Amino acid sequence: MTEPASESSAQREGRFAALVPMRWSDLDDYGHLNNARAVTMLEEARIAFLWTAKAESAGVSFRGGLLVAGLNVEYKRQVNYRTGRSLRIAMAIDQVRAASFRILYDVHDGPEPEDAVAIRAWTRMALFDMDAQRPRRLTAEEKDYMAGFAAAEGP
Repeated sequence: MTEPASESSAQREGRFAALVPMRWSDLDDYGHLNNARAVTMLEEARIAFLWTAKAESAGVSFRGGLLVAGLNVEYKRQVNYRTGRSLRIAMAIDQVRAASFRILYDVHDGPEPEDAVAIRAWTRMALFDMDAQRPRRLTAEEKDYMAGFAAAEGP
């Protein structure tokens, strides 16, 4: 089960961090994290990030529609399986536009902030009104919430 990392270490990084467990099924034939499964782990961390109690208490909910409009993944090192191990995925937001924003990811090769970064990635997220079937603009509450996770610089 994906869970937020400890509050103190996430604040120390100035980012939201989630711990995503590695599963045996995440491996390729060489015993490494499969590239497609890495993208699924990004999704699990993103869900933990965007649907937190903190977001909801700030009046922010993306449950009405949010789509991945772009994805970039750079694999920096191999991630090998170790029993009972979680990967730390630290996230920040940049490029906030009228109806989209970008999430930056650092996937650490282990649960600690000091563990090496194995994957760097980003997803461009587009807000979408599912009922009206069209893009929608960010609300003031959503922009304020995202400002708390602003990236110091791009990837």
